[in-house]
Amino acid sequence: MAEPIIYVVSDSVGETAELVTKAAISQFNGSNALIKRIPYVEERSHIDDIICSAKKDHGMIVYTLVKPEIRGYMKTMTEIHKINGIDIMGPLMDTFEKTFEYAPLNQPGLVRMLDEDYFKRVEAIEFAVKYDDGRDPRGLLSADIILVGVSRTSKTPLSQYLALKSYKVANVPVVPEIDPPEELFKVDPKRCIGLKISPEKLNHIRRERLISLGLDDSASYANIERIKREIDYFDAIANRINCRVIDVTNKAVEETANIIINLMQREK
Repeated sequence: MAEPIIYVVSDSVGETAELVTKAAISQFNGSNALIKRIPYVEERSHIDDIICSAKKDHGMIVYTLVKPEIRGYMKTMTEIHKINGIDIMGPLMDTFEKTFEYAPLNQPGLVRMLDEDYFKRVEAIEFAVKYDDGRDPRGLLSADIILVGVSRTSKTPLSQYLALKSYKVANVPVVPEIDPPEELFKVDPKRCIGLKISPEKLNHIRRERLISLGLDDSASYANIERIKREIDYFDAIANRINCRVIDVTNKAVEETANIIINLMQREK
């Protein structure tokens, strides 16, 4: 018996149709089939060519075509030429349309676009972790956003939140005793965001942090004079970079993130 030929036809890449086809074939032990994937089929003339080849090869056609007119034409032609044709997407979309009570978008390739968005977010999250807290200054050169601020100004949670929006974020802690990395002064200032906070608010946050760790809340880390010196140093660095500064004193992470996102979108 000749090896059966299956034409996998799609108006996008065709990965879904091929995967479903292979899953079905796997249920027939020892059965072999030649799969010919034909992507980006959006014209009736393309379907005519496929029908001609499938008829000549005594093959069958498995298809995922989201545009109703093209899907309908494929169905009609397979019936006319007595070719086994399996519509993977159509019946499911018709049922969904009845369930959701509104029409589908009928745009090829949307699932691939969703996958690309997912992997972009994962890449951004990994980036934020790798370049958190000034860990590797080289990341500043490839970051979409660079957050600059003293300790406890929500740099890390902001980085993660923005990463979920697919932004690659690096953050740099500002400490008077340590010079900022030279890379910070080489990047576009429009990609840098300074995070400022009132000394009194920062004093409260740091004292609570020390207490939660079982440490003495009178340590220099939470000393108000020390905090004022840190903020003065931050101001000097922000002026040198010439970056925009957001006062995060009474802002939630989400609120600050939305301000940053709006700033970035206006720059596009």
